[in-house]
Amino acid sequence: MNLATLLRQHAAATPDRIALRAGADSLTWAEWEARVDAAARGLHALALPASAGHPARVAIALRNDLDFTVTLLAVLRAGLVAVPCNPGFTPRELRHVLADSGAQVLVAAPELLAGVEVAHPLTALPVAEGATPAEDPGDGLALLLYTSGTEGVPKGAMLPHTALLANHRQLAAVEPPLVGPDDTVLLALPLFHAYGLNTGLGSVLFHGAAGVLLADFDPAGSAALIAEQRVTVVVGVPPMFLAWSTVPDIGERLHSVRLAVCGAAALEPAAAARFAALTGHPVQVGYGLTETAPVLASTVAAPAAKPGSIGRPLPGVELRLVNRAGEDVWRGGEPLGVDDEDDDDPDLAMPDSPGTDPGEIVARGENLFAGYWPDGRGGPDADGWWPTRDVAYADGDGDLFLVDRLGELILVSGFNVYPAEVEQVLLAHPGVAQAAVLGAPHPMTGQQVRAVVVPAPRAEVTAAELAAHCARNLARFKCPSEIEFADTLPYSVIGKVRKGLLRE
Repeated sequence: MNLATLLRQHAAATPDRIALRAGADSLTWAEWEARVDAAARGLHALALPASAGHPARVAIALRNDLDFTVTLLAVLRAGLVAVPCNPGFTPRELRHVLADSGAQVLVAAPELLAGVEVAHPLTALPVAEGATPAEDPGDGLALLLYTSGTEGVPKGAMLPHTALLANHRQLAAVEPPLVGPDDTVLLALPLFHAYGLNTGLGSVLFHGAAGVLLADFDPAGSAALIAEQRVTVVVGVPPMFLAWSTVPDIGERLHSVRLAVCGAAALEPAAAARFAALTGHPVQVGYGLTETAPVLASTVAAPAAKPGSIGRPLPGVELRLVNRAGEDVWRGGEPLGVDDEDDDDPDLAMPDSPGTDPGEIVARGENLFAGYWPDGRGGPDADGWWPTRDVAYADGDGDLFLVDRLGELILVSGFNVYPAEVEQVLLAHPGVAQAAVLGAPHPMTGQQVRAVVVPAPRAEVTAAELAAHCARNLARFKCPSEIEFADTLPYSVIGKVRKGLLRE
């Protein structure tokens, strides 16, 4: 069982129901199935060889459209590994992903194909008819999703088919049910991101719901689309909810919505309250990471959504909070099928206190990734636990509240920006001698990228010139929105920039 076999099942059960809409175009389940089958056969005809101990990788850099959904599922049906990429990547960024993953195929717009070298550059997958069998592997590696890590360059999180489906089973165990076959889900989040791909598109496939694809978000246009298509489930990020709150008739536009979920970055309690007051829909908040396919905790798993909380672990997810001494200060959640009343393990009991000290979130569940490409390094330990590098505390009821990140990762609208990558780009400019990059608060995106630069001797570089340099080498969300100049940077005795002083 995987996402591609789910498509086949729905096509057999409800062939004439609309599965996807994108503007004026649509696909029934049967039409989606036929297009995926033909493209999967076309991939078979390419005879792509396996390497690095895994099936061949196919990179996909497409917008939120019907072509993406066909391409993704065709790759999975053909028994290959999909590598979704941001279509806004610069050629430099895309070249890294292609080289690291060893992808032999890239499906992208012509202008993006022109800047890279790959064995099979395609604007669409080839299609083939005939008796070539299509494969639906039930396990093994499904996706390589590239995310910034401690090395400062994007690395591929290896997500098996089992992890993707496990997260849907965990969400489906929440009562009352969150999504059903009669729902219409807004697919406005980028499908190259774990949140948009699995929580959004994956929910459509898991439940046999309908999906409405939106490639370019704007508050008024998306609100009109929600009203037109009678969308019932909205899966979004903080900037979307903030933007919708500015639409004058937003309550009327979102009248059909019954579930609004926000994730990927923190939504300020005041913003959540404003959206709820305008629309009558409380915002449910979720927490997770690319490496967890992606949801670990949510307010939907708690009796009520508390302001500022990320809720409780999903059924089937275990979480621990670990202090600096390596000691558990809190444990919560349990595997699916375990009865609370039958569990007498004292180590799993929540402390009888008004709350806990902050600790790093350490997770275990079937939805965890298999480590980083290609050898599985950095994955869960022998007991299945994986440290997230996020810090949280639990209140006396067992509701979790995020505090900070252990690393320097910057989250812009839920997308990872690692300062080292941006610093390397800035330092490649001849007018820059030193550079430090850090996150700063932003009312719409959660955080923004801020750079402090020391010019090279006798250089007359400007902020506009450096901004243009970054735009040529970085995706837009990674580019500094603030570039400041300094005579020097504060360094520690071991030669590291003291970014705490820069923040002050």
